[in-house]
Amino acid sequence: MHSILTYGIIFWGNSTHAIKILRMQKKIIRIMTKSNNRSSCRQMFKKLRILPLQSQYILSLLSFIVQNKDQFTNNLEIHNINTRYNMNLQPPLLNLTLSQKGAHYSGIRLFNHLPGHIKQLAGDINLFKLALKNLLWSHSFYSIQKYLQTKLI
Repeated sequence: MHSILTYGIIFWGNSTHAIKILRMQKKIIRIMTKSNNRSSCRQMFKKLRILPLQSQYILSLLSFIVQNKDQFTNNLEIHNINTRYNMNLQPPLLNLTLSQKGAHYSGIRLFNHLPGHIKQLAGDINLFKLALKNLLWSHSFYSIQKYLQTKLI
């Protein structure tokens, strides 16, 4: 099910204005749960099984990457050596920060950070999405940086 919040999120979900939408989302969660304005929403997101905006961005972007995996090159295709990183996608060489913040490059970075058991599910989009949603629900990420800093298992 898609909501208005997720429309085109892979293009705008990493913008500096996304924090405003996250704040509104947290305010709505507090209203739904009749919580105090200062209450943390992290557990409420988990309890309601709602993904915070940045987690939804990660889900949408990685779903796009997996659905279009023929547009990307993985490490195994390049050097044909079986390593623990052979399922990682090869990022393009980019110098411009603007290009690095784009959906293509960001998607590769986020995909490469996934645990191996989820990357292995990339052949079946439904299983991949289910495993990824469970991972995102369990962590409830508020930022891409936190996702990239977290040791995912």
